[in-house]
Amino acid sequence: MLALTSVWTTILLAAAVALGPLATDMYLPALPQIGADFGTGTDQVQLTLSLYMLGFALAQLVCGPLADRFGRKPIMIGGFLLFALASVGCAFATNIETLMLCRFLQALGGSAGPVLGRAAIRDIYTPREAARIMAILASIMALAPAIAPTIGGFMVSGLGWASIFVALAGYALIMAVVVAYGIPEPMRAEHRQPLRMCSLLRNYRSIATDISFLGYTLTNALIFSGLFAFLSGSSFVLIDFLGVEPEHFGLFFACIVVGYITGNLTAVRLGSRLMPDQILVRGLTIAVAAGAVMPGFALAEVYSVWAVILPQSLFMIGVGMVLPQTMAGAMANFPHMAGSASALFGFTQMAIAAVAGVLVGHLHDGTSLVMATVIAACAAAALISYLLLVQRHPAVGFESQSVSTH
Repeated sequence: MLALTSVWTTILLAAAVALGPLATDMYLPALPQIGADFGTGTDQVQLTLSLYMLGFALAQLVCGPLADRFGRKPIMIGGFLLFALASVGCAFATNIETLMLCRFLQALGGSAGPVLGRAAIRDIYTPREAARIMAILASIMALAPAIAPTIGGFMVSGLGWASIFVALAGYALIMAVVVAYGIPEPMRAEHRQPLRMCSLLRNYRSIATDISFLGYTLTNALIFSGLFAFLSGSSFVLIDFLGVEPEHFGLFFACIVVGYITGNLTAVRLGSRLMPDQILVRGLTIAVAAGAVMPGFALAEVYSVWAVILPQSLFMIGVGMVLPQTMAGAMANFPHMAGSASALFGFTQMAIAAVAGVLVGHLHDGTSLVMATVIAACAAAALISYLLLVQRHPAVGFESQSVSTH
């Protein structure tokens, strides 16, 4: 077993957390082909994304409290096994309805990685340390979506879209073994919570009424929704509208990920001399400015790949700076029930993102305008949420939060 504070433990946690994003990013180039094979429209195919997000959100409300009772490892391993089984079901789906159902089940299992990865980081580190570690973890995680769409594009062209889900099933099985034998249980015995409905509801009420948790969580969910709006619409905009080949989609997507990694590394670098809230404000400012550019291009009918990719890459620099700080800020006050806090955090993030995805799918006009407008609106709403719920309350912020360690 590795030491909890080992860099290899952080890398393995990143690999576990990455399973959820992989289940989305790897099959993005396949969305148009899935629609063609099943004879369905953009809105139906996009629902396989939003239903995944919905299942992801709902499952976290369950696996978080279970992990607070039984520990992080057994719940994470069980989630990976369910994910693998559902992925096989996706591979053999013969209609869009079956694919939607299996995607929902896949999300139920896939949620265990992100929610318990966040909880494990809070188990091990103080709030300020956690912000830095989450930024490092996010940078490592970003390597997966950087190459996943490219791999997915070549798999769609050469082996068909079903092969993507077979590969995801194999990855999940490997991660179940890695977590079982490579990572120690990070949760302290004295932090285990009773699994009773009254205790569960009391914990959720305590978390949901904490203004610090609410402010950071809504800011995170809204800025993440801008990212998910791009994920929901990018393959239709780039492949169907702008004519990008599926196998080349991942190359353009890599530019977006480079922006995200740049934001993460910037946050790590600034973390030694700035407070997390200061980094967060800078990231939000970048995201709002970049978010306004893309719909401007669309309204001016400047339709090109780079008119989409360059503004989105800049937006992702802001996202990369914001997400680690808001994750650590939301979790900071709950070392004794980090699983439940992470679950409610993840539920809010995924539920709001699912709504953004549905809007993009149902309002898609064949151009980049709808996607760009939703991204811009999410960025603006994230900034407003932070200003109203965090900055207006002097008792809220990293300076005022608990600093208990493992």
